[in-house]
Amino acid sequence: RRCLSARRRRGAGSPRRRRGPAERREAAGAGRTEAVPCPLRGRAGGMDLAYVCEWEKKPKSNHCPSIPLVCAWSCRNLIAFTTDLRNEEEKDLTHMVHIIDTEHPWDVYSVNSGHTEVITCLEWDQSGSRLLSADADGHIKCWSMTDHLANSWENTVGSVVEGDPVVALSWLHNGVKLALHVEKSGASNFGEKFSRVKFSPSLTLFGGKPMEGWIAVTISGLVTVSLLKPNGQVLTATESLCRLRCRVALADVAFTGGGNIVVATSDGSSTSPVQFYKVCVSVVNEKCKIDTEILPSLFMRCTTDPARKDKYPAITHLKFLARDMSEQVLLCASNQNNSIVECWSLRKEGLPVNNIFQQISPVVGDKQPMILKWRILSATNDLDRVSAVALPKLPISLTNTDLKVANDTKFFPGLGLALAFHDGSVHIVHRLSLQMMAVFYGSSSQRPVDEPALKRPRTAGPLVHFKAMQLSWTSLALAGVDSHGKLSMLRISPSMGHVLDMNMSLRHLLFLLEYCMVTGYDWWDILLHVQPSMVQNLVEKLHEEYMRQNAALQQVLSTRIVAMKASLCKLSSSTIARVCDYHAKLFLIAISCTLKSLLRPHFLNTPDKSPGDRLTEICSKITDVDIDKVMINLKTEEFVLEMTTLQSLQQLIQWVGDFVLYLLASLPNQGSPVRPGHSFLRDGASLGMFRELMVVIRIWGLLKPSCLPVYTATSDTQDSMSLLFRLLTKLWLCCREENHITEPDDALIDECCLLPSQLLIPNIDWLPINDGIISRLQNKQLVRLQFGKAPGLVGHTVSSQFDAFVRAPGQPKIDHLRRLHLGAYPTEECKSCTRCGCVTMLKSPNKVTAVKQWEQRWIKNCLCGGLWRKMPLSYS
Repeated sequence: RRCLSARRRRGAGSPRRRRGPAERREAAGAGRTEAVPCPLRGRAGGMDLAYVCEWEKKPKSNHCPSIPLVCAWSCRNLIAFTTDLRNEEEKDLTHMVHIIDTEHPWDVYSVNSGHTEVITCLEWDQSGSRLLSADADGHIKCWSMTDHLANSWENTVGSVVEGDPVVALSWLHNGVKLALHVEKSGASNFGEKFSRVKFSPSLTLFGGKPMEGWIAVTISGLVTVSLLKPNGQVLTATESLCRLRCRVALADVAFTGGGNIVVATSDGSSTSPVQFYKVCVSVVNEKCKIDTEILPSLFMRCTTDPARKDKYPAITHLKFLARDMSEQVLLCASNQNNSIVECWSLRKEGLPVNNIFQQISPVVGDKQPMILKWRILSATNDLDRVSAVALPKLPISLTNTDLKVANDTKFFPGLGLALAFHDGSVHIVHRLSLQMMAVFYGSSSQRPVDEPALKRPRTAGPLVHFKAMQLSWTSLALAGVDSHGKLSMLRISPSMGHVLDMNMSLRHLLFLLEYCMVTGYDWWDILLHVQPSMVQNLVEKLHEEYMRQNAALQQVLSTRIVAMKASLCKLSSSTIARVCDYHAKLFLIAISCTLKSLLRPHFLNTPDKSPGDRLTEICSKITDVDIDKVMINLKTEEFVLEMTTLQSLQQLIQWVGDFVLYLLASLPNQGSPVRPGHSFLRDGASLGMFRELMVVIRIWGLLKPSCLPVYTATSDTQDSMSLLFRLLTKLWLCCREENHITEPDDALIDECCLLPSQLLIPNIDWLPINDGIISRLQNKQLVRLQFGKAPGLVGHTVSSQFDAFVRAPGQPKIDHLRRLHLGAYPTEECKSCTRCGCVTMLKSPNKVTAVKQWEQRWIKNCLCGGLWRKMPLSYS
């Protein structure tokens, strides 16, 4: 019967073939399936070097790469990496942690970590504002920003497992997971493209709020969990992964949707099994409790192949494919010269039941017993020795059908992982099939055979290769630190080196921009691939997709999309003037929200609508050009504020008045799109906000005349506020309806032409030139930088376009948020935005509550959402 059933499975006409010893050994191995080795053949290209940044060489001290060298990339595009500072006089090593933002890589913040042993792990939290570091002595430190500055950090809390080196480290999961659906990238609704996945936090407080903390695995097989309580205390617990403790050379941590933690460990030998454990964390009686459970283990496939059984004695890399994907793991085994990479997947399979037991107790429906088995998905052929592995961070939902993606000619960036080799090359391979997607050849790596020999540089000495790598959060950039301690930034093409039409490239970039807009992640790495010819199309398509969303989502994303448009327009000379408009719009929205929030209803039990909402409703209904007639319809008692508060807001009120005057004076020149303010002339929503603020300012002027904007008029009897409101209302009526915009009549243009003869037109202080690196990478030429030394503006592609909008060196500087003049050489410490270049004082000179409320809005981030960095006193 067994022979007959086997013949039926093979087919009636299939001859019987006797299996060899190797096949019998593979069939006997639990959890193994046939996997076709991947030779990593593919098209060369898809990556190029954007910039490199290296240390200045000093005679007595030098930065040398630590062993092991580690780096980490946050969702805010901050990169942390380690080096050892070697002092030849004292003959000791100082273990340093360096933090840079990718837009200003030369502005490195280097801090003596205080670790007595080499740093083994670095890990950013989900918000990108805190960093964990762990060393080979069991010490774990948590670093936070000082005064929310990206280039100033301090150690706040920590934990320790004395004398036990840490081999794996991770923050606990907060339960937030937003999955990307690549196949629905053409959908109109953001809810279809990005869906919230049901994912439980690792530990919750009362009310379901996720509890913060971290988990670490030590070399002796211990797992330690530290929890951060709201009062600042740290709860720490340590437990053995299993009863029989063993050495752990490699480990990694992942999380399940049910709130559990999965730890993978290896003792470093390929002949030993890779062990997996489930870790559950709880708090009982104000104490942290850890429970562990053993999960199915696996042996690497190369150990069952007679030809490779002893070829790869050591497992050098062990990584889960994603921190929230505990069912898929990547393994790399190596010898002194070569490596092999395998991808495994954990699956639920039905346990076959013998016919005898089925007769006794038949298996019906879902009652069939299930077991978990590791199945190999893919494996590579013999490769050069792998020196580093970088995994993608995009939470793309992968299914079994995703293996077919590797055979297509179009790849999505988030589907690939990076492998760095000792010959200096970097390969991007599909995360499941391990097939080649893109390749980068370093200066010391071997080029393809078909490349002319004249182009191959001769190298002497040891090869330079990446010892640590990290992919950006959209997988469009890769940062690597080589064996000389030099940081390299690589672009990864959205098409992975394949020829795609412009529409497909724009679609990839647009999809990732939308993802960053929804999640709040920084989009610097996407800008690396935006060419000047793409800017106009991307801005238009981004606006179209935004307008398709519901009103509630539009309100949430209103400021984020404006900041994103400003970043894009900065990359093209034809749209550079619109950068000023977008930042002015962000400032207008912030002022409008702040001033309206100061209004209070006269009676507490009054209406459903707030005074600010009623102001918007009345100003939109009453189209009278007389500001006093509009003011009569409002309840002026709701606008009563303290005199000190009104006076403290004068700088913001002055900006509103100056900008309205500037816009109206520029109306006759509306045919010139390169002039800042051009987009406001047809923006009905922004003009409506200015109109509402003019009404509020008029009412406050009756209470405190000194808070009114100051104008220099040719006539002492002229009512400047009434004149500007009348002209502003006429202009607003022309573009009130977005779908029915009319041209201003000749009478309005004539009146605006007379404004310079009636009032002195002020100079608007636009934002300074952003001194970042992104605008210098447009020509695809390698930029060489040095840590601690800011490059000049030589080669800045758009500086000439900005000359009309910025203050020349030596002219008085201005605080862009407080609208205060700082003088030509400020004596106060200032901070600037890493994204837009906005400058403001580090310490507040104000004591009034209303102004403090305004300043607290920007304590963590700039108007555009960028991070702050501290500037030297005499900035230019």
